Amino acid sequence: MMKPRLIAAAEIDRLETWAKYTSDMCHSCMSTCCTMPVEVRLNDLIRLELVDEFERSEPPKNIAKRLQKDGIVERFNQKSGIFTLIRMSNNDCLFLDRKTRLCTVYDKRPDTCRHHPKVGPRPGYCAYKPK
Repeated sequence: MMKPRLIAAAEIDRLETWAKYTSDMCHSCMSTCCTMPVEVRLNDLIRLELVDEFERSEPPKNIAKRLQKDGIVERFNQKSGIFTLIRMSNNDCLFLDRKTRLCTVYDKRPDTCRHHPKVGPRPGYCAYKPK
């Protein structure tokens, strides 16, 4: 039997390279989860103050169109009601500080971020990359 090969750092697109999540990972990581596409719903956009509460009655596709024009949303899935936030050229989240690697909207962050890694492509696992 072959010994499993250790992988130095996870690859976002290769879920088998992800590590089982432990709470101490976040303090020694390079904010790897903040380089994944961030899927948000209308409630997240309102919490982030990117959409006003009164716009809730507006068709989501109109909101998506405006946010795409503003360079905030990359795409919108009408069937699921999910907006995907645009990422920087280096794949960082729009709200990640490049120097500190900390979230600039932490208190208002989307539910996807609040519940990571309980939700996501591989629940209970993280695409952890050590600093």
